Amino acid sequence: MTTQELQHLRYPIGTFQCPSNITEDQIANWISILEHFPKRLENLVSNITDVQLDTPYREGGWTVRQVVHHVSDSHHHSYIRFKWALTEDKPVIKYYYEQLWAELPDAKTAPIKMSLDHLKAVHYKLVYLLKSLNIDQLNKSFIHPEHNNEVFLKQNIGIYAWHSNHHYAHIENLLKREGWL
Repeated sequence: MTTQELQHLRYPIGTFQCPSNITEDQIANWISILEHFPKRLENLVSNITDVQLDTPYREGGWTVRQVVHHVSDSHHHSYIRFKWALTEDKPVIKYYYEQLWAELPDAKTAPIKMSLDHLKAVHYKLVYLLKSLNIDQLNKSFIHPEHNNEVFLKQNIGIYAWHSNHHYAHIENLLKREGWL
């Protein structure tokens, strides 16, 4: 397999490219992606077997089950980061080791329904919050310690819309490759 093919398996929709000027229309589009993602993901994975759930989306990658649990964990963290940035002045967020979280028993063996239900609840709260924010609030930020960079909330909306589509594509591409879709 070529480097380009491996890169496509890892980043099937490419990496997140944040526009230099984030418009209100772009923010509304990203929020719409977040609003509909839990149902889209549930529809994608609702009829697959445990064997399929325990299949990695790529060699060396997480299983579908781990991806679903990861998305739930990650988006929960993101929701908290929004709240911190809205209530504190440029807080340094807590980094978590997602690779290690994906190796915990819940991520490797738990039914995905728990994470799908959790994702619905988190996105319901997140989207409700995001739709109420004004431009001053969208320009608030937090510091991510992994790269010591400032992340603006309007940018973080885009990151998580991308993150939703990124992991959806991992699962969808596997299901198509295996003839399961």
